[in-house]
This record gives sequence, structure tokens and C-alpha cells, in this order.
Amino acid sequence: MDGLNGSVVSEFVLLGLLGSWETKVFLTLTFSLLYLGIILGNLFIVFLVIADSHLHSPMYFLLANLSLIDVGLSCTTVPRMVTDLLKEHKVISFQSCKAQVCFIHIMGGTEMLLLTAMAFDRYAAIYKPLHYLTMMSPKKCILFVVMSWVTGVILVMSQFSLIINLPFCGPNTIDSFYCDFPRVIQLACSDAAKFEFFGTANSGFMSMVTFFLLLLSYVFILVTVWKHSSGDLSKALGTLSAHITVVVLYFTPCIFIYMWPFPTSSVDKYMFIVDFTITPVLNPIIYTLRNKDIKIAIKRLSRQRHHNRFC
Repeated sequence: MDGLNGSVVSEFVLLGLLGSWETKVFLTLTFSLLYLGIILGNLFIVFLVIADSHLHSPMYFLLANLSLIDVGLSCTTVPRMVTDLLKEHKVISFQSCKAQVCFIHIMGGTEMLLLTAMAFDRYAAIYKPLHYLTMMSPKKCILFVVMSWVTGVILVMSQFSLIINLPFCGPNTIDSFYCDFPRVIQLACSDAAKFEFFGTANSGFMSMVTFFLLLLSYVFILVTVWKHSSGDLSKALGTLSAHITVVVLYFTPCIFIYMWPFPTSSVDKYMFIVDFTITPVLNPIIYTLRNKDIKIAIKRLSRQRHHNRFC
């Protein structure tokens, strides 16, 4: 094979999800339906936020951006996972593998920071209601989103530079359905211990610290509300419950994978299915079922369509 940066590996073999032919067919149908649900559910949230003027607020602006990131994150892995399930030989080129690693971590890091911005939004709405519109002005909301993307790109580029310069001379088998830093670094010819530590410190430590800071912020908000007005505690808990659920679903697999000692176990590929398929498809459901404004917006949209149909 032609060398790449001094390597002799030009492609990687993905083992994917193992099982009988019947199991693979079942998983193909299941993941295809989940992927369809991810696309339709999240794009519907985006459409609803844009179409309904009552949802033109900081919270729903951030929610729409979260939905777009969920779509992008799933698009980097799920389509290939579905098509590879029924293939005997699952091969990904070195360049495609690098691109997948890059996009996964850019959007994953951006989502992590966007969830932090959403936590700040809830803090401002509940703890500083009189200053909410000042603290979460349209310019600041756009700045939050831009900073999330820029920070995500910067963090990923620091890791991505490692893969570009590492020599790969075999083996080239990855026990997963996608390319990721831990798996790829393991296959490098040189001693990759320091790179593995850097990846753990970068992705794992950041995930764990952000997760606990978010949980502490939610606890702080609830305790503050409880001290000032016990009657509003149930309302605050109802508002925050959707955010807490999404945060737990998103961060748990990340912490498990990136804080675990290298080499990673085969369990991580099943854990990341949660981030790539389960969480993105549940997010629209969670925010719809737990959010009165979105329920009202859906009814309003339904009535408007019904009215237009008979006019």
C-alpha cells in the first residue's frame, strides 16, 4: 500500500456490530428507523422554532441549534453503521477515518459547550428573571453558539494533529463501527502512551468536569428556588428535568469511554450507540413532552394547517 506520513496503512477494517444474519437484519431495520426519527424529530424542532414567533426566545434558539448538532453528529456515524451491518468486509479509508474522527469530536465538543450555554440560560431565567433579556440578548445567544463551535474546533484540532503525525504500519483492525481517537491511536506503530494520556485528559477530563459542573449548577438553581419560594420548586424542577435528562444521557457514555484506562474495551462501541442514536432521537421527545410552550406551538401549527386547508 502507499504510505501516508511514513505509514504503510491506507485503510482500516471496522469489525462493526457482530451477530447472526437475522440479528444484523433486525439491527439494520432498527437503526434505520432510529435514524429517520433523528432526522425528522430534530428538523421538526428546528422548523417549529423558526415558524412560530412565540418560540423566538433564547431557550428555543439554543434548542434549535442543539437539534442541528444532533442531526450532524448522527449523520457522521449512523448511515455508515447501517450500510456496514450487512457487509462482510467493512473497510474505511485512512482519509475517511480521519475525517470521521474530526467531525465526531467537533460536533461532540460543540454540543457539550452548547449544553453548558443552555444551563446558563435556565439559571438566568429562574434566578435572574428581571435581567433575563439582558443576560440572554440575541447577540449573546449568537455569541454562545459561535463560541461553542470555535472552542469545539480548537479542542479537536489539538487532538487531530496527533493522528496526522502518527505512523501506522499495522495492524489495521478497529473493533468498532466508527473511527475514534482511542481506537485509532492504539494502532500506531510508535509508543502512543503519551498520546493516549493526552486524549484522556482532553476528552475525558473535559467531559467529566463539564458534567459535574452542570449538575452542580442545576442543584444550585433548585436549592435557590426552594429557599426563596417552595411553591415554585415543582415548576423549576419541571423546567430543568428535560435538560438534566439530556445531560445525563449525553455525558455518561463520554465519561465511560474517555476516562477508562487504555486500551478500551469492546463495550465502548455499544455505549456510543447511546450518543449517536438513542440520545438524538430522544431529545425531541423529551423536550416536547416536558415543554408546555412546544406543545402549544404544535397545536397552533396544527390548527393553522387545518384552517389553511379549508380556506
